[in-house]
Amino acid sequence: MRQAVQALIISGVLLSAGACGTATNPAPGEPGVGIGSATAPPAAVRSAEASIRTSCEALGQVYGTNMAPLAEALTKLADARKQAGDDKAFEQQVQQSLKAFAGAIRLATQNSLDPKLRTDGKKTADQLQAKAADAEVFSEVKTTEDVNKALGTTLREWLSPVDKHCS
Repeated sequence: MRQAVQALIISGVLLSAGACGTATNPAPGEPGVGIGSATAPPAAVRSAEASIRTSCEALGQVYGTNMAPLAEALTKLADARKQAGDDKAFEQQVQQSLKAFAGAIRLATQNSLDPKLRTDGKKTADQLQAKAADAEVFSEVKTTEDVNKALGTTLREWLSPVDKHCS
């Protein structure tokens, strides 16, 4: 008898746990059960939201792919400046990394159905391109702290137009 009760309790727990997440609740934004009358947003709005989500996922991949080469190039630049050597090649690596980052942001946002995201993606990419072409921008990178500032505060500021759509 004791084993039967234990088996009943265990099977009840397993069935309850197995049922988690299988309810057929309406998707967010769609009409469902509740107080008031919820209406689904128009198809164009849902499509734009999906486009933003897709663009933000693409931007996440862009950041993941391009952040490390930029950080490495900045670190090499700072190391070269600590020693008395030619740092032009390292400056070019930083510029190339930033240009690649800009191009990838442009590609990730140019087909979005959200005009604001497209505009901000272009603005961000153009700004990164301009920063890459400006030799003065990285003239202050001489230490690890400078690299951290460039990758932290400075880059966050440059990326803020697109980041606001994905937060």
